[in-house]
Amino acid sequence: MQVYSRMKKVKLVAATMIVLAMLLGATTVSAQDVAVGQATATVLAVLVVTAPQDLAFGNILQGVPTSVARTVAASAGIFQIAGEGALNQEVSMHMQLPDYLWNAAAGVQDRLVIAFSATDATVDTTAGTPDVPGAGAFVGVDPQNLADVGMGGAGNVIRIYLGGTVSPTPDQRAGSYSADIILTAAYTGD
Repeated sequence: MQVYSRMKKVKLVAATMIVLAMLLGATTVSAQDVAVGQATATVLAVLVVTAPQDLAFGNILQGVPTSVARTVAASAGIFQIAGEGALNQEVSMHMQLPDYLWNAAAGVQDRLVIAFSATDATVDTTAGTPDVPGAGAFVGVDPQNLADVGMGGAGNVIRIYLGGTVSPTPDQRAGSYSADIILTAAYTGD
């Protein structure tokens, strides 16, 4: 029985080796190569939005509506958007315009109606001088519905010139009135 048992073990080992040889021999080896690349990005500085000049109506009379044209350099509101990146990088803009100017003197609040027409803004992408829109500016634009535009000129600048109209009542309280005009700008990615 020992001879039979040894033969059985030899056959089992031989069969196992044959099966392993078949499994290992069945794989094919081919030439391989590896390449390594990189992912890169440069994050640009955020847009800088400023309001270098307020929309200034000056002295007005009770009961007399007063307008300031977007083309009057001395009193039109001027907003500027500056950024980095390629020329014509598109920017989305939104103006939050007030319905009233407020006078809070002596603890009594009074309001003065202000309105903006569909042509009260000029959007300048020509990077001309800060107080005069360039020849290629978008003139007569609705300040409540500004279109996306590309950054302009060598300085990557967009300027918005804003006009409007105030309508005091005949018994409008005397004093100084003001309200915030907010411009929000962001890159669109286009």
